[in-house]
Amino acid sequence: MIRVGFIKVACVAVGVLLLGLPVPASAEPTTPLTYPAGATATRFTGLAFDTCTAPTVAQMTAWKASPYKAIGIYIGGVNRSCAQPQLTPSWVSSVTRMGFRLIPIYMGYQAPCTFRTNAVKITAASATFQGGLLARDAVNVARALNLLAGSAIYADMEHYNAADATCKTTVLRYLSAWTKELHRLGFLSGVYAHQNSGAPHLASAYNSTSYARPDALWIARWDGNSSLTGWPTVPNTFWAVGQRGKQYLGDHNETHGGVTLNIDSDRFDAPVASVWYTYTVRSTIYSYSGPSTAYPIRSTIAANSAVRIVCQTFGPKIGTTTVWNKLIDGTYVTDYYVRTPNKTGYSAPIPGCTNPFQTTINNLTRRSGPGTSYSAYPSPLPIGSLAWITCQRAGSRVGTTSVWDRLSDASWVTDYYVATTSKTTYTAPLRRC
Repeated sequence: MIRVGFIKVACVAVGVLLLGLPVPASAEPTTPLTYPAGATATRFTGLAFDTCTAPTVAQMTAWKASPYKAIGIYIGGVNRSCAQPQLTPSWVSSVTRMGFRLIPIYMGYQAPCTFRTNAVKITAASATFQGGLLARDAVNVARALNLLAGSAIYADMEHYNAADATCKTTVLRYLSAWTKELHRLGFLSGVYAHQNSGAPHLASAYNSTSYARPDALWIARWDGNSSLTGWPTVPNTFWAVGQRGKQYLGDHNETHGGVTLNIDSDRFDAPVASVWYTYTVRSTIYSYSGPSTAYPIRSTIAANSAVRIVCQTFGPKIGTTTVWNKLIDGTYVTDYYVRTPNKTGYSAPIPGCTNPFQTTINNLTRRSGPGTSYSAYPSPLPIGSLAWITCQRAGSRVGTTSVWDRLSDASWVTDYYVATTSKTTYTAPLRRC
């Protein structure tokens, strides 16, 4: 992107140690992440592109013919260099309704030893303050574009002198504060970094108790190879589960649908922006506190009213479908009475409901059901992986909790080793299975 209660806690810890179980991380590198009621995360897997100025709606319409199904957008930052006349809530709505996912990029302060000229730089004495400050600004501009909590926002950290040790420490402190503040505000933290500076420095601090670990890493390595593994400066076990992007080709022109744009090419399997999708209801319906009529009624929605859907999940069958829609206020309505295009399954581009949290132990076993008696899957989760949780339910007790998390691949992990907000009970706004 060259263009631009102490006693209680102590007793729990001692009890866990006596059981021979490691205590889950409660601070760096895995920091608390609290999602509000209407939040959901969106995972994008496929080809993406980024360009300095967001294209017009007409250009994006033409590019529906391209292999790219996501676009990086520069939402803000003191070092953002291109004007963004297109970046409005209306543009976001139009482009996402076409099926494109959005990758929010925030070009904040740069390394003190950056190779970019005229950049506004991090100061060593204020790195932590600056990282938190700009994370708050990034969230504000994201919200102004109607990007939801649960979205990932990527801090753009351009190439810098990797041999400068003081500079490295300053960058890590800045990005750690960025991550912690985004997590506090209910957003996922991403970092875009060069394979020879920011990427290896973040990798060197991956398990450090001094720095918060970002949820996703997007590297710049213009070698024409779009693989998301085999990176020379980042082990494959780091950021391993829907947490990687690679910019594999730099500035070049491509033409699709008769429209030429100057772009960088990327491959992603990582969290991106979440938005709402507006549909109308066919008849008067109720919204419920969960995806079933067994939950309490929260509101009555009149026929032909618009509803803002953030994601879809499963529940009891109504009419021809088991799909339920989660609305922006965190309530649920059956999809059967909503004018979405599919009345038997999910309707693209609405994502499935999921809220990811990092894992806190290495080689966390995935199982076929919610308990240690269920068979194990062959690929455990490395530490720091994202557990893409769709719902929770009770199972066999591990450590201090009987809660188990169902992941988006239908496997199960104990919640004890996932950085959710509780180690004894369920975590809001995750639904019960």
